[in-house]
Amino acid sequence: MQPLIDNARTFGQRPEEFAGLAEGQSPQVLFITCSDSRVVPALITGARPGELFELRTAGNIVPPHTSGHPTGEAATIEYAVEVLGVRDVVVCGHSHCGAVGALVRGDDLDAVPAVRDWLANATPRPEGSAEDPAVAEGVQSHVLTQLLRLRAYPCVAEKLDSGRLTLHAWYYEVHTGAVLAHRPQTDTFTAL
Repeated sequence: MQPLIDNARTFGQRPEEFAGLAEGQSPQVLFITCSDSRVVPALITGARPGELFELRTAGNIVPPHTSGHPTGEAATIEYAVEVLGVRDVVVCGHSHCGAVGALVRGDDLDAVPAVRDWLANATPRPEGSAEDPAVAEGVQSHVLTQLLRLRAYPCVAEKLDSGRLTLHAWYYEVHTGAVLAHRPQTDTFTAL
């Protein structure tokens, strides 16, 4: 913890670098990814403060849209699309994902009921090899399912229909740093 505290102490000693951020934000991208500490959107993309609007959830799950029961995830998506006017949404899964791995393997999660109940939002269960420690196939199919979920959000559907929003599916390899993007023409993930 001490190295993090030390950096936080010196971080605020460059106010001239951050003064413009007080004027507001205008990110062009909503970046939806896993809460995993190995996935750092700004590091992966090179984004500076104010350039990415982030939504991080266990397993980068986009819960189903239900108007009667708003969620923090739905509020973040709606705010990004309607208020900030993002032009792109990236759903980025990653290798070695514990959440997707648990789903692929069918792990017993009764000891962590909140995790179990959250992961129930991932239906249908991702397909992939339970023997693959990177769970690459499972994560990639899971990311595509989350894109389908996004399309059911009214604000997203409206912007997609009008051509003012584009969705992207990415897969990040934590062990190499490589980023792959889904190519709908070939239904494959290939290097950016």
